[in-house]
Amino acid sequence: MRHRFHSLCPYFAMFPEAFVERWVSTLTKPGEAVLDPFCGRGTTPFQALLMGRQATACDINPVAFCITKAKTNAPAKRSVLQRLAQLEENFEPEKWERARLGLPEFFSYAYKPATLRQLLFLRSQLRWQESDTDCMTAALVLGSLHGESERSSWYLSNQMPRTISTKPAYSIRFWKRHRYDAPKRDTFALLRGRLDYRYESDPPAGRARVLRTDMRELPRLTGRPSPPIRCVITSPPYLNVTSFEEDQWLRLWFLGGPPHPTYGLVSRDDRHKRQERYWDFVLDMWRVLGCILDRRAYVVLRLGGKDLDPNQIASAVGATAAVSQRKVTLVHSEVSEIRHRQTGAFRPGSTGCVSEVDLVLRMQ
Repeated sequence: MRHRFHSLCPYFAMFPEAFVERWVSTLTKPGEAVLDPFCGRGTTPFQALLMGRQATACDINPVAFCITKAKTNAPAKRSVLQRLAQLEENFEPEKWERARLGLPEFFSYAYKPATLRQLLFLRSQLRWQESDTDCMTAALVLGSLHGESERSSWYLSNQMPRTISTKPAYSIRFWKRHRYDAPKRDTFALLRGRLDYRYESDPPAGRARVLRTDMRELPRLTGRPSPPIRCVITSPPYLNVTSFEEDQWLRLWFLGGPPHPTYGLVSRDDRHKRQERYWDFVLDMWRVLGCILDRRAYVVLRLGGKDLDPNQIASAVGATAAVSQRKVTLVHSEVSEIRHRQTGAFRPGSTGCVSEVDLVLRMQ
């Protein structure tokens, strides 16, 4: 059975665990270390732990950090249940009515008042950056914060995609046009149900090191890790495809951000949005990996981008490695068409990214 932590929180632009499993089993041995410097929802470090490897991961996105930390440093189920009971006992709905009324119009259409008061309370109480128990609780909320509530009782919001948060004005127009109403949900009851479902699979025995940081900070924060990192499996941001601040704005709000989409607030590095600067971004990746990887380590990349020729990606990646003065050898490459593209669900008619390139390289 697929481990139920894998789908803890639906996430846009993610690779499947089978991709990680393939390369972890091929390129590493049990006990060796694996790194993902753009960890997203934590598929690489979590699958590495399941396979008896050690794991390090980082991401500048607070949503990615929270989800990855919850999956790879999971607390005991009973501690989460105890925390939920404590939170529910301390919740006083009337104290959160003023805060609810002070939110932008979007929230009055997105959630029932009772649900929104609960979310505001949990948002204020969960110390997800410091506590493993609160991190798991917050991740469970993130996984149910928005989604296809017309089809599933797993979600707290009015009808929305489960992978991204649609923009406020668009969402309101959509709900009005289709006469959608927010569902009645008890957040505490829903979280207990989600907890039972996820913990049907036992958490892995190991724990990953998860850092909330720009990947360029890894050499300063990790030095030369011990044991040495033998393999990187990662997918850097695709060129001109998505912006996590825009697409994850509602989850970022729950984790303490503003109640609207932001641009350049969490990360000012926008090089993945423009082709003329994208390869500088990849160049920095090579510089970082050259500082922290073991000699002759493997680097597995899944790359893509709008208007990026897949047949030229391998040569461009090799060129950036050479400019960074890192010698690499291309071991394997393959191009695949993206099927069932997620962009079609919330950006009808968009071209988006139509293919991906998988590269396996070895450091010299």
